[in-house]
Order: sequence, then C-alpha cells, then structure tokens
Amino acid sequence: MDSKYIPLYRKYRPQTFHDLIGQENIVHALSNAIKLNRISHAYLLCGPRGTGKTSSARILAKSLNCKEGPTLTPCGKCPACLDIMNSVPVDVIEIDAASNRSVEDTQAILEKIQYVPVNGRYKIYVIDEVHMLSNHAFNALLKTLEEPPENVIFILATTEPHKVLDTIISRCQRFDFRRITTDDIVKRLEYISEQENINISKEALFTIAKNAQGGMRDALALLDQISVLGANKKIDTSDINELLGKISYDTLSLITNEIIESDCSKSIQLIDDIYSKGNEPVQIVTNLIQYFRDMMIVKNCSDKELVYTLTQINEVNYNRTKTQAQSFTVSEIIQIIDRLSYYATQIKDTTNKYLWLELCIIDLTNYKNLPSAENLQKRIEQLEAQISGVKPVIKQEINIEPIAKSAPQKQKEQDRPIEKPQKEEIVRSEETVKPEKIETVPSQSTTSDIHKLWVSILQSIESPPNRAFFSNLARPVEISDKKIVIAFSKEMFVKQASEGSKHQAVVEAVSKYMNIQNPDIEIILGDKADFTKNTVPQVPANPIKQKQEEEQDIKKQEEEEYQTYKEVKAEEEKNPPVNIDTSSQAAMVKELFDGKFIS
Repeated sequence: MDSKYIPLYRKYRPQTFHDLIGQENIVHALSNAIKLNRISHAYLLCGPRGTGKTSSARILAKSLNCKEGPTLTPCGKCPACLDIMNSVPVDVIEIDAASNRSVEDTQAILEKIQYVPVNGRYKIYVIDEVHMLSNHAFNALLKTLEEPPENVIFILATTEPHKVLDTIISRCQRFDFRRITTDDIVKRLEYISEQENINISKEALFTIAKNAQGGMRDALALLDQISVLGANKKIDTSDINELLGKISYDTLSLITNEIIESDCSKSIQLIDDIYSKGNEPVQIVTNLIQYFRDMMIVKNCSDKELVYTLTQINEVNYNRTKTQAQSFTVSEIIQIIDRLSYYATQIKDTTNKYLWLELCIIDLTNYKNLPSAENLQKRIEQLEAQISGVKPVIKQEINIEPIAKSAPQKQKEQDRPIEKPQKEEIVRSEETVKPEKIETVPSQSTTSDIHKLWVSILQSIESPPNRAFFSNLARPVEISDKKIVIAFSKEMFVKQASEGSKHQAVVEAVSKYMNIQNPDIEIILGDKADFTKNTVPQVPANPIKQKQEEEQDIKKQEEEEYQTYKEVKAEEEKNPPVNIDTSSQAAMVKELFDGKFIS
C-alpha cells in the first residue's frame, strides 16, 4: 500500500471560493467583504448538510490568515494555510459543539481568546453544530461574541438555526446555504469521475445526484462507494438502485399496472418476489410513494425538462409513466399516496411488517372502491338536494270551494261537524321533491274553512310561545289570498301581535303555509263576546315534543306575562282611573288575569 486512502469527499473538499459549488451569492458576499477589508467579528452559516458550511469557514480563515492575504486566492503553502488544511489547531480552532456544549467548555474558550495568533493575523474559532450548545453556554458567549478582541473572529455553523438563541443570531452576520442543484452535482461528479477514472454512465451520475438530496458530500460518498464496481464493467442505474436497496423502475411500473387492473393476486406475487430479494417492507412502500409522486408531477406538468429535473424519470421512462398517469385522476393519485403514507407508518411501528405490506397492496388494488374526494362531494351534493327538497305533505287535504254554491250545498257544509286536521308528516324522498305552490283560499270562505286554515297556519309557527299566544288569544276574522284579519280581545294583545317577534312569527307562518310573499295581515280589536265562546279548534298537540318544550318555554311564558302586567300597571299609573267602583275594578283584574287573583 503506497499511501493511505483518502475518501473522495475529503480529497475534493473546496480549497478556494472558486471551488465552492452552488453558493454563488455567499461567495460573492464574502469575496467583496475581503476585497473591501470589511471583516465582521462573527458569522453564522446556516443550511442543510453537505452544502459547504465548514468548507466556507476554512476558506475564509485561509483567505484572512494567508501570508499574502487578505486574499481571495490563498497560496496553500504558507504555515497558516498548511495548518488549516491539516486541521492543526494553532490559529484556527474548530470546535464540535455537540461534545463541548457545557458552560465550562465555553469558559475555557473565553480564557484563550486573549492570546494573540501565532502564524496569522486572526485567531478564528469555528464552532460547528452550534445549536447543540446549552443555554448557559450561549449566555456565557454573548458578551464576548458581541465585542471580542480585535484579532478574534467567530464562525458559527449549524443545520438548525431555529434552535440558536435570537440574541446570538442578532450579533452575527447570517448566511443561508441552499441545497445544491442536481445539475451542479452531476457536473461535479463528472469531473471527479474523470479524475479518478471511474467508469460510470451519466444516467447513474444523475441517479446519485437525485438521491443526494442537494448535498455534495452525500453524492461524493455514494460515488466513492459505487466506484469499486467499475473495475470490470460500466456502472449503470441498476447498480445504484441495488446498492441503495431501491426497487427498479420496471418493477414499480409492473406493480402500478396491476393496481390499475385491480389484479390482487399478481400484485401480491410481485410484492413477495421483491421481498424475497431482501427488500424491506418499509422500503417497498417508500419506493411506491416516490413512484406515484413522480407520476403526479408527470400528469400535471407538460414541460419534459422540468419533469426530468423534479423527478427521477428519464427520457426512456417518460412515455410509459405518462400513459399510466392517464388511468388515474389527480385526486386518486393523492389518495393512493395518502394510503401508502399511512401504511408506511404502520409498518414502522409493527412487528409483523410483511402482513401490513400485504394489506397495503390489497388496499391499493381496490383503490376504485375507496371513498375519493370527488365521490364524497357528489354524495354531499345529492344529500343537500334531498334536504332542500323536503316539504310538508298533509294526508287529508283541505279543499276550499268558492262561496258561490247552491243553498242546499252551503247548508250541508255549515251543518257538517268541524274535523280536526290530522298531524302533518314530513316525507323525505330519495329524489328531490320540487316545491309546489300551496293553493290559497278564495276571497270569501265559510267560518269552518277559516278555522281549518287558521289551525294550519298556527301549526306553521315554529316558536311554541308564539304559537300558544295566537292559539289562545287570537280569533281569525278573514283569511284569503289578499288579506288576513286577526282579532284580539284586548288592546295590549293587539299591540303585542302588531310588532316584534310575535308579528314576525305569524308573517313567516302565513308566508310558509299559503306561499304568499309579504302577506297583508291586519291585527284588530275584536268583540269580547266572541272570545267567550270556544269556536276555534285548538292546535293538535304533539305529546313527545310538548313534553320536551314545556320545561324550556315555561320560563319565557312567565316573563312575557310579567312584562304584560308591568305595562298595564305603568299605563294605570300614568292615567289613573276616575270614579271606578270596586266591583268593576275587581272584575277587570279578574278578566285580565283569567280569573286568577294575585294576593
């Protein structure tokens, strides 16, 4: 062995700002700071793993401490550059905050910052994963971080900036590193493959870049791992998938075809073959999630180049995926992904993972029977249509004929006993029932007809207190399609019925039953003698409903009676009666309170 092997991600670590890939905005900002000699005392570098945070900290340190610096192109030969390249902690001290997170470790750093640098201009502290420091360690660092010695610079790096105290962030210049694009990673991998003589196809490099998820270090580590297979043959995509434990595109396409055909037996056989090759159930489900996710992008995106960028689909597989996508709606694909995510969670938490994998594939092959959002929306619309079409249907119809009849017929109608209308039944039909206009009475009708219509109108009053008010105190005088006249025995009742909730209740009841918009309702003061006779049939009571409403409405009835009593007393105090004898006054009080004396 000639020399110790160096992994690719270490061997090809960027040494200058020119080598830093995919972070042009940060390179531009730091380069200008060095050119203008506007160096801050503290920097905070944030971003995902493998995007160049630590490399940027080292490049900045070399640019500042190089004997030719500050410069954008450090020589790499002077003692300061060599110390940084070899990770010798002389002037540039790299600290892992995960293992040095206590306040004592921070105090040890603060004790050493007073010493001047040895080989360079600055003493630079690079604290990696700074979010791992405890709150006490952060607080100990606050004052020094805000006003460090003139030749001390802090460079903090973290993958989770939301865990860093705001007081720390406010004292630093923050730079956010973004994920490196797939194209930039592929170009870098092509260059390194040529330098290392790795026999690999461009499709395989593209697969590596997609699986790196924007991290150059992950991509180089995977290329380093797969490079040993290129000694005897050219490395292709299947080798990458096999190394990563991923299912091939062809296999996933076959499973999807069986799902489309709803062939449960073949789907289970395919899953069993994949499982027998060593693929874990959770990995199988995860691969299916990725496949259907790519299919959804193909279905909704017409730009092929954008599809190639966003997915792991290439030109060879594009047409096949697009054909399969036409068999699904967007909502069905989303629902399948949701079901796969559910089963992935269940498989992770269970001991019998293969059983849940079988349940998953059986569920997917029956996706057409799943309650999709579109089907649920249609059912909701149908139910809403049925509910809006509900109307009252009276079993025994009331046929009101005009008064222009012969005398014998009129006499028979007058002699006929008054029949109480039967209880209304609400008929809910599966089909939408179109509301029909209720036939109104003619301009003139018999007393019997008026009483029957009055009972039906009272039944249409929804509020029990208002229904009882009109049922007990009011008498119908005229009911026609042009005008309705209602009489009361006392002026106070006329006033109550002419305004407020009671008037609104009777207007709504007439509009609902007689299908008249803005009915003409007149409230008058009637003859007291007419109210002594029980000439109007009472509203048939519903025993079950009455029992439930009595307790809720009794208090409201008492409050209304008390309010009526107060109004009468106030009117009497305002206009005291003159020369009213005791017998007449007692009779009035008795009549007012329905024969009940108040002691």
